[in-house]
Amino acid sequence: MASDTNLTAIQAAAPANTGGKTVFKILLAISFCHLLNDTVQSLIPAIYPILRTSFHLNLGQIGSFGTILVAAALVGIGSAVFHPESSRVARMASGGQHGMAQSLFQVGGNAGTALGPSLAALALPKGQSSIAWYSLVALLGMVLLTNIGTWLSQHRSYRVKSFPNDPARLASQESAHPHQTFSARKVAFCLAILVALMFSKFFYLASLISYYTFYLMNRFHLSVHDAQLHLSLFLGAVAAGTFIGGPVGDKIGRKFVIWCSILGVLPFTLVLPYANLLWTTILSVVIGFILASAFSAILVYAQELMPGRVGAVSGLFFGFAFGLGGVGAALLGKLADLTDLNFVYHVCSFLPAIGILTAFLPNLDPAKPRIPTPAKSTV
Repeated sequence: MASDTNLTAIQAAAPANTGGKTVFKILLAISFCHLLNDTVQSLIPAIYPILRTSFHLNLGQIGSFGTILVAAALVGIGSAVFHPESSRVARMASGGQHGMAQSLFQVGGNAGTALGPSLAALALPKGQSSIAWYSLVALLGMVLLTNIGTWLSQHRSYRVKSFPNDPARLASQESAHPHQTFSARKVAFCLAILVALMFSKFFYLASLISYYTFYLMNRFHLSVHDAQLHLSLFLGAVAAGTFIGGPVGDKIGRKFVIWCSILGVLPFTLVLPYANLLWTTILSVVIGFILASAFSAILVYAQELMPGRVGAVSGLFFGFAFGLGGVGAALLGKLADLTDLNFVYHVCSFLPAIGILTAFLPNLDPAKPRIPTPAKSTV
């Protein structure tokens, strides 16, 4: 069985990180679980056209059907628990390559998000009831996460035995390598800037993830199926961009990646509302690729800003990511109902200008692996 193979591989990796090396089996496993989680999660916005037809919805209001709300809320609660703890696992298995580990973890989620609209397109001819089959995806994720939990338990047990009377040193083993420290006021100021940058990123992404299909259908008269395929193309670019951001940040520093990924996308977002279908497709891919590289860099930057607080930082920023995306989708939906989607994209095109705030962030040394991988041992 595939699950038995995965169990053996994951358990075999359990002692592998005791020397500080990157445990790719765990990183790949947690990334695949992220793919499964976000595949289920992304089905919700992807089936908006189906739900709108079934329940006579508008873009900003859902009506009074409680079952849909409860189902969506349960998916959200599961994701809220999964993301910060899985981010911690990725960091534990990183071997010091924190940006790479976070990118690998994130790219699984973005790949899952990209799969959602394609799966929704397959379900479209069979109607709303066919969505229930995708619960098997969640079941597979539960099996894999149980096995990853076994590795995590063994890993943490080893850490505790290594530093039984030194919890501070134990925490430092799971945090970033030493960086300059800042006052609490300076840290709060930097966190506020990072939250503002996330606001820019996730509000703009919410405009595309939630309403891109409707925009294409209304402006270019595409079918639901074709519009969802365009959305999958955009989300695929997001997945690719996510993978690039972390390793680049490991090499040249997080701040530079944040600069390029937020402010660098501004020229393309300003042009998008005026583009024809071909250029809309091209620009959406470019925007998704560049903008997606920001989150891993922002998250690892925040973790290095607050060493020893990996769980708290991960929970905070994943919480903001979910919250800002949800609030953004609701507010932009209301704005679309009052005006139109073309106006929404005109307004959102200026959001990446917030990236100028990156200038106020202090420079942190680019993260480097504590122990080189065998392939780079001669450097």
